[in-house]
Amino acid sequence: MNDQHSAPAAAGTHDADLDRLFGPDGPLGSAVGGYRPRLSQTDMAKAIARAIDAQSTLICEAGTGTGKTFAYLVPALLWGGKTIVSTGTKNLQDQLFLRDIPTVRRALNVPVTVALLKGRANYVCHFHLERTLQNGRMTSRDDVGHLREISRFMKITQSGDKAELSQVPETALIWNLVTSTRDTCMGSECQYYQDCFVMKARKEAQQADVVVVNHHLFFADVALKDTGVAELLPSANTIIFDEAHQLPETATLFFGDTTSTSQVLELCRDVLAEGLSHARDGADWAKVVTAVERAARELRLTFPQDVVRLSIGQIAPSSAFFPALEVLKSALRNMGATLATQAQRAETIEQCRVRASDLEARLATWTSASTAAAAASESDEPGSVLWVEAFSSSLQLHQTPLSIAPIFNKQREGAPRAWIFTSATLAVKNDFSHYNAQMGLRNETAHSWGSPFDYAKQGLLYVPADLPQPNSPDYTDAVVDAALPVIAAAGGRTFLLCTTNRAVARAAQRLRDAFASQGLAYPLLVQGEAGRTELLERFRTAGNAVLVGSQSFWEGVDVRGDALSVVIIDKLPFSPPDDPVLAARLDALEKKGVNGFMQHQLPAAIINLKQGAGRLIRDETDRGVLMLCDPRLISKPYGKRIWQSLPPFARTRALATVVEFLQAEK
Repeated sequence: MNDQHSAPAAAGTHDADLDRLFGPDGPLGSAVGGYRPRLSQTDMAKAIARAIDAQSTLICEAGTGTGKTFAYLVPALLWGGKTIVSTGTKNLQDQLFLRDIPTVRRALNVPVTVALLKGRANYVCHFHLERTLQNGRMTSRDDVGHLREISRFMKITQSGDKAELSQVPETALIWNLVTSTRDTCMGSECQYYQDCFVMKARKEAQQADVVVVNHHLFFADVALKDTGVAELLPSANTIIFDEAHQLPETATLFFGDTTSTSQVLELCRDVLAEGLSHARDGADWAKVVTAVERAARELRLTFPQDVVRLSIGQIAPSSAFFPALEVLKSALRNMGATLATQAQRAETIEQCRVRASDLEARLATWTSASTAAAAASESDEPGSVLWVEAFSSSLQLHQTPLSIAPIFNKQREGAPRAWIFTSATLAVKNDFSHYNAQMGLRNETAHSWGSPFDYAKQGLLYVPADLPQPNSPDYTDAVVDAALPVIAAAGGRTFLLCTTNRAVARAAQRLRDAFASQGLAYPLLVQGEAGRTELLERFRTAGNAVLVGSQSFWEGVDVRGDALSVVIIDKLPFSPPDDPVLAARLDALEKKGVNGFMQHQLPAAIINLKQGAGRLIRDETDRGVLMLCDPRLISKPYGKRIWQSLPPFARTRALATVVEFLQAEK
């Protein structure tokens, strides 16, 4: 165990209890199949119990296989008081609520009540479902069948949680029409308020001892006060963030502000429908809406490229963007004025007026912030960066904070309580300073527990020789050429993880051609050709598949056993150099005399890489090869810092050694 700022704490009053509970004859052993005591798990549970007792902050890095979920659940369920557990994803949230917490609660025989709380978009809304059934505004042919399924589901569900309805894909467009947003919720004015699933979930959360949320929900609430978490926080004694490495990015997303032309077009769609339904004679609704739609589309067209990311300073003052933005604000103002004349005729028209006013205000705020930024002197450090992002059919205006630390620290003020941050990847070579700086966690206790796995025997780190530089145009082809003999030696059973979607497409095409020409019968699964869950299920079932994916497969993916023996990573996961937020953060660091690459970019890439590498060895019997294709790992001075932060695999640069290792496994 490695400690950082580990203040000498008195032995926890619960140590003996935890030794017994996690011991070979303890209750967890009989409740959990294949359970075996792990010293690191018990130590972590003791550290968490001490933090709960002292109402202090604890940062825990626990290597894969430590069993960190049980390490925090046991003390939380026994001594945590009212506890909020926040997870990285909704899938992990469901797993905790449906599997892990019931298992621990049963083993400990403790009478704690547990509630699951998700964002409002996860619950079917009675009002919007009825309205959609009545006016039939379908967006695709599939919607009709999906709507029938949702209607049937509503008659039997207790929770209204769309995760329970597997027949309708989570990505189906129909969900937008049968769920509410903060803007479209009628609140206590709604005729279905008493039956509302969102309100029901919040009420259950209020009364429960343990509430399971996710990071998006937690921070959306802090930013918007719209998810019910704000009502829970005052009474919570313990807050636990699992997958805590995701917090800086999630918090940045919610503490910033984004306004898009898609939101404007969605509003126009609703204004037309509500105007024609409730005030047909009140205005020429088609004309009112067309002016706003045209202005939104003209704004998007001020950037001719398909995809663009520019900070405000990179947009030429003479660009058509600025006048087009003024036209859109004016069109929204005019539409709002028309809606105001008819608002008394229906609650939904008043709601549209409020949305129009809100969008206009947000665009005005962005414009005034951009003017202020242009006027600020070079020496002023901005609190946020303003930038635009264009997609094929929409334009987004972002205002992103340079640091979330001050905002997050504000949330941690107030009543004393325990704050636990845990993940397999928070440190760089046992140094937590990068993570702590991002989150504003100054001088807090931090511990790192290594994995119980024997990485030197179970894994091999392979860095192929003679690869070109990662910025060369034929780099992905060279990666595939180097990967093919490894894939063949493993008999498929490979993840190829890429840092860009373009590399995913190119690698998939090259592998498809190579498999066909060499007669290799490995199923090829490619991100985007099906949902993540379905691709993983097909990968596990096939037993000899090759999966090509980007960022969404780097973490939260657990494939144990023989189905996965090789993880290939095409290049070191540095953030794209055209990212305006990264550029502004590096600039702010350089102004303080700090090396932005060494203090920010490199640690962020290492933590990301550790997540990708963590897909390989998932239990004591797994064996496999981690193939890192980036020659900078060897050629650059910082390369050593990177591989020293990875699990202690045996290392090689020889293909023959890799083939021998994989064949010994068969």
